[in-house]
Amino acid sequence: MNGMTTVRVGEVRPSQLLFTTGIGSVIDLPHLSAMVMGIDEWRRQHMKEVYEPRLLQAVNALLGPSVRKLMLPPVPPDTDEAATNPFSEYARVGVPVAPFPRWMRCPRCNLLAEIRSGLFELKVDTFRPDRVRYVHANCSRARGKPPTVLPARFLVACDHGHLDDFPWVAYVHGGPGCAAPKLRMREFGVSGEALDIEVSCTECGAQRRMGDAFARAPRIPLPACSRFHPHLRQTETEECKGRVKAILLGASNSWFPITLSALHIPSTENPIDRLVEEHWRVLQHIAEIRDIDLLRKMGQLLAFAGIPADRILQAIQARRQPKQSGADGYNDLKTEEWLVLRDPTHARMGPDFTLRRVDVPSKYRHLLEDVVLVERLREVRAMVGFTRLESPGEYTEIDEMPAEQRAPISRHSPRWVPVSEVRGEGLFIRFRESTLEAWVNSAECQSRSAAFARAHREWRDRRGIKNPAAGFPGLRYALLHTFSHALMRQFSLECGYPAASIRERIYSADAGEPGGPMAGILLYTAAPDSEGTLGGMVALGEPDTLGRHIDHLLEQNRICASDPLCAEHLPPQDGLTVHGAACHACLFAPETSCERGNRFLDRSLVVETFRTGVTPFFHPTGGDAER
Repeated sequence: MNGMTTVRVGEVRPSQLLFTTGIGSVIDLPHLSAMVMGIDEWRRQHMKEVYEPRLLQAVNALLGPSVRKLMLPPVPPDTDEAATNPFSEYARVGVPVAPFPRWMRCPRCNLLAEIRSGLFELKVDTFRPDRVRYVHANCSRARGKPPTVLPARFLVACDHGHLDDFPWVAYVHGGPGCAAPKLRMREFGVSGEALDIEVSCTECGAQRRMGDAFARAPRIPLPACSRFHPHLRQTETEECKGRVKAILLGASNSWFPITLSALHIPSTENPIDRLVEEHWRVLQHIAEIRDIDLLRKMGQLLAFAGIPADRILQAIQARRQPKQSGADGYNDLKTEEWLVLRDPTHARMGPDFTLRRVDVPSKYRHLLEDVVLVERLREVRAMVGFTRLESPGEYTEIDEMPAEQRAPISRHSPRWVPVSEVRGEGLFIRFRESTLEAWVNSAECQSRSAAFARAHREWRDRRGIKNPAAGFPGLRYALLHTFSHALMRQFSLECGYPAASIRERIYSADAGEPGGPMAGILLYTAAPDSEGTLGGMVALGEPDTLGRHIDHLLEQNRICASDPLCAEHLPPQDGLTVHGAACHACLFAPETSCERGNRFLDRSLVVETFRTGVTPFFHPTGGDAER
């Protein structure tokens, strides 16, 4: 915890610092809540660099050329001293946080005040970080030990990324407060609803129920946005025109990460360059030939036996050269992956990227072009910002989001961004382009595509997104996305994979689009461990096994537990959803698995349902013809 006192308050996994409790989010600890601070306050002594030039290029395209490195979060060394001695230098290795919200409430006397008021005292337990707390030392109703105070559970946020403590004094008084306000918060009943919570000032007698803060038309409107970024300890100078809204502490819409991810693809066939790439964490700090000689004496460069030191140094210096970044770098991440996955015979292999082509199940050769087993893969994900109230997933591409809605992760142009690194395996399936193109161009598919396009437009228009008709991925994407979810669910049900452990990457583009035509899906599972996963996903791609799973998913999706309501659901025009016959009982996947927030799904595109309105791509007569 960063402030007047630096003390360890808890632990989270490094991957959580990007997707669950990242920069700008509030971590709910046992006795207090803390805000993860911006990267300006992070210490880099125990951070490691990750070399992934394609992802770095994409980050540069979005944040500017100042970003030069991708860094893993700080992790203390795996030693006995770091694990057992809370007074060692390693005990304070971690990510800085600060108490937030800064207003606290005493559960005994109902006092509501700021931490800086001096009424609350920080209690530190060096051996038990989970017991760090603030107490009300002079509570008038305390009996024995001073009571532990609780964070005030109301905040205000705006859709431009600002967040602040609830304006308690102004809210209670309906404007500027009295000379010396003293606030109390009381709850009536046991429901905990805002309507049953009253805040009052004991000095002037003003009082107000919290329910009014959440009303559509509050009796007295909330103050204008404070323009405050608590994770940067900074208030913006320009006026904010964002929509201010009262939210609860821990609300799911208080923080949405903006991330970019890329699969590692070996960039060279030169054996020395590949060795340098594989051992970059050891070699990245080498400046002279004598450094190489020293590492050799320590037994750290056994893989470079027989290679002259000057050749090694030359390869290291070449790797340090900054790559040129294009304006559309983030749009090219999937294109390069597609080109490699569709042609595994000529792909460069490495310890973090291994492909093996297998036969397509005989029953589906007229529909599927290729099946590739990704026996080893490495994915690097970078956090480049976050939003509040509105999810970035509502936009087709990150660059489409207005800059004012993306909250920054640092006060100045960042020189590095935090990343996570996972290793695992996957299964790539490529659809037969000629069959897919003919299916998409049929009259009934064009009608369904128009319905999806209208739903997409209404969805974006309802959320005030400029140019609402843009970014429609087409019916091709809806088919690939639906099949991906159906196969993920099938693997999860029959093979024991947790649903949240399988992720998807959809490669979809028409012939006239950049990189097109593309029509494929990659399902993969990965773990932060350096060894990755154990090969279970790859085993599912063998021809007989995959054919059996496709048979089962087609049979399972003909009928949904929510039918006939699910089957009769067409892409609506109310702006609330962008899916057809799909629901939680059949196709919806966890947030960590789906790349489109469970939009553009329709199982009637894949199989026959009660009410299709379109000939499904996996039509039963077509499958029977191939038996």
